[in-house]
Amino acid sequence: MQTEAAAKKIAAASSIAILTGAGVSTASGIPDFRSTNGLWTADEAREYYISNHYFHKDPEDFWKKYKDIFRVKLLKDYGPNNVHRYLKRLEADGKQVSIITQNVDGLHTLAGNEQVIEYHGTLNSATCQNCGQSYELDYLLQNDIPACQHCQHIVKPDVVLFGDPITEHHKAERVIQQSELVLVLGTSLLVSPFNLLPEYASSIGRSSILINREPTVMDHLFDIVIHDDLSKIVQQLQK
Repeated sequence: MQTEAAAKKIAAASSIAILTGAGVSTASGIPDFRSTNGLWTADEAREYYISNHYFHKDPEDFWKKYKDIFRVKLLKDYGPNNVHRYLKRLEADGKQVSIITQNVDGLHTLAGNEQVIEYHGTLNSATCQNCGQSYELDYLLQNDIPACQHCQHIVKPDVVLFGDPITEHHKAERVIQQSELVLVLGTSLLVSPFNLLPEYASSIGRSSILINREPTVMDHLFDIVIHDDLSKIVQQLQK
């Protein structure tokens, strides 16, 4: 059985690079923006509004749409689920665990994992592009249009917007290079350049596991592929 084989690989590995996508967060009530029934499919104009271009064009309206689309006001209602807790438990068991996440909700850090690369940034803070001052979520929630307290410029969220550069890719590759096993959880692997990471892992011969509800175009790259509910499989991995 594939789940048993995956459990053995995970148990045998002392260092694991874990790539996570929206499927890890959906059990916490956070919508999957890109799945078959995701929010992006409902309104592709969201990609225009959640862009670097639109932030600079109309930062006030950008913030209104950004908060609505990402449901920022609900962030404090979300908490880690059993998948996040499982990954923290691997770390507590003495394994070197490095998480590379597409998710911007901060739940891996909230669950206690120490090595987290937020590949697409985070919803939990924003930074003034003029003076560099950083602001946490509480401040963003208290102000409809959050402006810098020092220079009054409207601050930019620390999530990677459409049109923003990806700055963490090479760091993610180094983590994969230093790990024995690559575990990919809850991602359709449709978003580039994140989906280049499994290809990189394959090219350097890293052992790999994919667990995702739906098939992906990259299933062939993995040693073990499981198509099922992630929360259920995680429970089975712990038996």
